[in-house]
Amino acid sequence: MSTEPDSMFREFRDEIEPSVFWGGAILTVIAIAIIGMWPSAAAETLTEVNTWLWKNISWVYLGIMFICVAFCLWLLLGPWGKIKLGGEDEDPEYSFFAFFAMLFSAGLSTGLVFFGPAEALFHYASAPPFLGASAKSAGVMPGSIQYTLLHWGISPWSAYLIVGVTIAYFVHRRGAPIKPSTIFAPFVGVENLDSWWVKPLDMGIVVLSVGGVAVSLGFVVTQFLTGLTYNWGMQFGDLGILLVTTGLTIGFTISAALGVDKGIRRISHFNMALFTLLLFVAFVAGPTGFLMNLGTEAVGGYVNEFIEMSLYANVANGASWVGGWTVFYWAWWFSFAPMIGIFMARISRGRTIRQVVFAGLAGTSAASFPWFIVMGGSSLWVQHNGKADILGAVGEYGTEVAGFPLFEQIVPFGLGGVFSALYLLLVLTFLITTVDSTTLSLAMFTTGGDEDPSTLNRVTWGTLVGLLTSLLLIVGGLPALKDMIVLVGLPVAIICLLCFVGLTKELEEHHPVLLTERDTDSDESGTGTASPRRSPSDSAMLSED
Repeated sequence: MSTEPDSMFREFRDEIEPSVFWGGAILTVIAIAIIGMWPSAAAETLTEVNTWLWKNISWVYLGIMFICVAFCLWLLLGPWGKIKLGGEDEDPEYSFFAFFAMLFSAGLSTGLVFFGPAEALFHYASAPPFLGASAKSAGVMPGSIQYTLLHWGISPWSAYLIVGVTIAYFVHRRGAPIKPSTIFAPFVGVENLDSWWVKPLDMGIVVLSVGGVAVSLGFVVTQFLTGLTYNWGMQFGDLGILLVTTGLTIGFTISAALGVDKGIRRISHFNMALFTLLLFVAFVAGPTGFLMNLGTEAVGGYVNEFIEMSLYANVANGASWVGGWTVFYWAWWFSFAPMIGIFMARISRGRTIRQVVFAGLAGTSAASFPWFIVMGGSSLWVQHNGKADILGAVGEYGTEVAGFPLFEQIVPFGLGGVFSALYLLLVLTFLITTVDSTTLSLAMFTTGGDEDPSTLNRVTWGTLVGLLTSLLLIVGGLPALKDMIVLVGLPVAIICLLCFVGLTKELEEHHPVLLTERDTDSDESGTGTASPRRSPSDSAMLSED
């Protein structure tokens, strides 16, 4: 591909879907500009809206997320899991480790480093009503980890997977374009996905997605700046915030521009290595025996009480605690589901549904559960035993600071500062992989489904997200945008429900196992445009079960 400016602009102009690209960009700028110009008024209004949502429709968020979990478990364990996302003889594009590393780094990684040492401390200090234990007591500690596992376990990944698998199935088996409106394929047919009346969905998802990315980027930029302040006393004014955010934006934009193979995959491998190193050091240097006991009890509670916790609406308290924690998280994961789902579809060609779901549920839980047990458990142990006042540091600097005093306290031989700096590096690299994967998704959204959008398209979205985040941080609009996540997560939750209905309809029609035993040729009897690399009948594969 030519790198000359005129060729780049011509490629960019030719590939974009004008209504989706310009409509999404303009609506995004308008929405965030309103928040930026009137942050206090926006925050007040959105808080009132959130309160109404918590009190009246928490059940929608909780119920749809539970449906997502149940359906993904069915895909993992049932016969539909054998369906390959691509031709029957087609090999996966990436090794399983590379696939998993990219998936994990893109999905929850920025949240892991932001909330890993801190969330359990908040539950310890406030005692969630469900736990029935006193705040700041030894009895509340296992439940604090247990609730953290609920918020970061299989539930968020189920929201990502239900969108990702739906889009991947129609892209790799039916030749559909890789864009959000592909979820409508089982209802309208692949041949109608270019109709004008499905474009508003893609445009709307662009706006919702940029909001979700800006919240995540704002969290981690704040954590990065706080780490510099806490460790080395560096202070940042508005210009400093703008320069640092711009620098980080350049980093993830370069990675996105390099593409999946040269950029995202390589940084994801580095992330996993550094993540593993910090986890190992914290486990060995920390209260190992305490962590093993605490983790065992927390995981047991998570398994035994998963259904009850997932559907707990905190009715006696006006849903305020659940609204501020579980409903917020579910809305946040829903708002990210189209982006992560698109990215998941992009890297999953050649894998079976079961492999993708296994990586998303079992694989990521195997990586994230130890992290929250070790980091959160160590924070609880340090705080409860008076080794360090991490809650005091959080009160002074914010949630984002918790990991830095933790490593300073538990790592011996004067190496705490070194690992605190490495933790800051992990914040940076996880930020890059998360945002560049979502930037790639945004670029794919606005091309009408091109799996390899142009460099200029990716750079445009990376720059826009960085500038908007800088604006929100400078004017104090990030809290308002955070409040808006609960609102914008609602329509995406409905989209996830449509994915459940549509994919079930499609698979049961062409690969029947639930309502009928009839033997059908899945691809030949299917509707829509066949994939250029379509596979033979899936019924033959299912008949092996």
